[in-house]
Amino acid sequence: MHPALQGLLTIVIGVGGCIGYFYFSNEFLDKVLFPAKGPNAGRNINRANQIRPWLFLFPAMFALGLYLAYPVFETLRLSLTDRSQGGAFVGMANYNQMFAEDKFWEAIRNNMLWLIVVPAASTAFGLLAAQLTDRIGWGSVAKSLIFMPMAISFVGASVIFKLIYDTRPVDQDQIGVLNAVWLQFEGGIGSILFLKVLPFVMVAGFAAIVAYVGYLLLTPFIDKGARKEGIFLSVVRLIGAAVAVWLVVISLMSLASIFAADLPYGEPQTWLTIPLWNNFFLMVVLIWIQTGFAMVILSAALRGIPEETVEAAIVDGANPFQIFFKIKVPQIMPTIVVVWTTITLVVLKVFDIVFAMTNGQWETQVLANYMFDKLFRANDWGIGSASAIIIMVLVSPILVWNVYNARKEMR
Repeated sequence: MHPALQGLLTIVIGVGGCIGYFYFSNEFLDKVLFPAKGPNAGRNINRANQIRPWLFLFPAMFALGLYLAYPVFETLRLSLTDRSQGGAFVGMANYNQMFAEDKFWEAIRNNMLWLIVVPAASTAFGLLAAQLTDRIGWGSVAKSLIFMPMAISFVGASVIFKLIYDTRPVDQDQIGVLNAVWLQFEGGIGSILFLKVLPFVMVAGFAAIVAYVGYLLLTPFIDKGARKEGIFLSVVRLIGAAVAVWLVVISLMSLASIFAADLPYGEPQTWLTIPLWNNFFLMVVLIWIQTGFAMVILSAALRGIPEETVEAAIVDGANPFQIFFKIKVPQIMPTIVVVWTTITLVVLKVFDIVFAMTNGQWETQVLANYMFDKLFRANDWGIGSASAIIIMVLVSPILVWNVYNARKEMR
């Protein structure tokens, strides 16, 4: 059957089935199960009205149970069995074996690195783009261009950036943009400015921004007049401040190595095989995609800020930076948290980019790709399912947090 005809037939059957289900279930409820006639007509109508919502919810609940709940319990069961032993129950043996593998801890380490860099960079660039595009006349065009990568699949974006990072032998023309630019540097003053001074300033600026964020996180503990918060939020603030301190220390320690590094000028680089740095090259793809999402959400939040608060700050003599960081950002902080956590969920499940660009080689393994390797290459459903459970355990608290915040906003 032709694919187009098959798709049309699927739509007809699907839509027709839904309409038929709702129509005939209503008919059965009102005319057979609880008919609105006879001495019990009033009671039957009340009972039918009580059951009707559940009748309408049943298809969705059944689908969620079939495609979400059942896979979770089945994955948990498989993680406790061994395929080589005919599906015999082995308890926590798969988890113990997984925890003993270096590749698993490499995946955990890389996922943590992605969690630190990608949500922060995407949210920061999105917030910057939202603030700047709202202040220019052609802002709508700029927003369209920044949001455009969201329409590209992860695999498509990976192919684009794989071409950007492409490497050819020295005697051939470089089709990779990054190598074409890299070969223009020969160790002169331009190389020092762009490859030494500029990275130094960027890392120092990053350390300063992170230090400021850490200070903001600790403000409720420093300022005795600040509003008291719950234990959970206090713990989150302390963890965030600890991460900020760690990032500042790492950044400051790397400043000296920037000038001490001996760069291989004039030689094409295989960027995706350079340990540690290749992870950042992969992250650029996801940051490029998610910045548009963050920009759209945060732009709407910025537009919702009451003009009176900004005007009052201007009257009080606040400069643009103070208005942005002390007036605007605190008012949209709940939205920033939602954007941050949403991107965090994407990062925890990242698979396509790593699979398409490095396949987890050269120390770029992540949890989702590790799970794929175990399930479909090694045919080991025990460890593959165990890694899937680990991903679910990491994702679940963030989902719960998002649902909690959504309900809190609705109240």
